[in-house]
Amino acid sequence: QVQLVESGGGSVQAGGSLRLSCAVSKSTVIINCMGWFRQAPGKEREAVAGIFVRGGGEWYADSVKGRFSISQESAKNTVYLHMNSLKPDDTDMYYCAAAEFCKLWDGNEYDYWGQGTQVTVSS
Repeated sequence: QVQLVESGGGSVQAGGSLRLSCAVSKSTVIINCMGWFRQAPGKEREAVAGIFVRGGGEWYADSVKGRFSISQESAKNTVYLHMNSLKPDDTDMYYCAAAEFCKLWDGNEYDYWGQGTQVTVSS
């Protein structure tokens, strides 16, 4: 029903920046929530940031506040995660997710997930 395609991951040195993109296509439902999550092998999934795409605000994990920001480009059905001042602890697979209704920080409320894009931050 909904296809999400992430891009923009890569390798960067600590202190650097990356921008992740999540393009929504083939959507047969009305998406109200978009979020970014991250997970490393053997670790629990962590919510990073989320946005109500029809207005209503954003949410950020404490670990990324002041460094990451989420934005959208409605004309392209794309949500971005701007990551600045990256740290080695930010190394993870990052996933984009979408839902009709959700609490932005609760991954269990997202229905659609992308394939993930790897972010690696070296010290």
